[in-house]
Amino acid sequence: MSQGQRPGRSAPPAHVAIIMDGNGRWAQMRGLPRQEGHRRGLEALRGAVRHAGDLGIRILTLYSFSTENWRRPAAEVSFLLSLLRRFVEKDLSELHAAGVRVRIIGSRDDLAADLRRLVEHAETVTRDNTRMTLVVAFNYGARDEIVRAARRIAMDVAAGLIEAAAVDEAMLASHLDTADLPDPELVIRTSGETRISNFLLWQAAYAEFVFSPVLWPDFDRAALEDAIAEYGRRERRFGGLSETADRSVGAA
Repeated sequence: MSQGQRPGRSAPPAHVAIIMDGNGRWAQMRGLPRQEGHRRGLEALRGAVRHAGDLGIRILTLYSFSTENWRRPAAEVSFLLSLLRRFVEKDLSELHAAGVRVRIIGSRDDLAADLRRLVEHAETVTRDNTRMTLVVAFNYGARDEIVRAARRIAMDVAAGLIEAAAVDEAMLASHLDTADLPDPELVIRTSGETRISNFLLWQAAYAEFVFSPVLWPDFDRAALEDAIAEYGRRERRFGGLSETADRSVGAA
């Protein structure tokens, strides 16, 4: 049993991905500005990293800013970008000391130069850490990721570096932002919404999904453990039959 895990709960999956949703509604329900919801959401993010490490989760991927989020009001976008800067600047040394490797996935082409440098610095400083990997999906959209991967492969085919017939699932996966990471086994979305919003469309093909009613600023250790417990009750067949069904077929 992992340190701090509740008795009777199943072991956590190695890779958990979370769509952090509900900051705005959390603030609205309390008569607060949306920015306060995002600030509290950042605190919940810090807590999620700690709890994941304590529970033995090896990889935690957090959906922090999507390619569609640029459509929000300019003031809110600016505030969200400032939160990323604040998180990296304030938390990087603590994450590094805790043995956390930081990875940022998503397009960096339209990020400001100082933000790109900050992201690259966080990755460089922590690249040899092995206790846990924190993947932050920032300026990320799964369709954009797949298009970027397909474009790179197409350029290699056009240049004669690879044959078109050699393009398969493994090759495409090797060109995704998550090329060196295993696929998530559990994807959690908070706030009660039941959609995946262009998140890890390729990687989550066989993930288990848990849709939690908890708004992200209130998503604490107990909520994470509840999602892991739900995952533990699932039977993962990957397109095959369960052992029980397999035996009944054999008996027939």
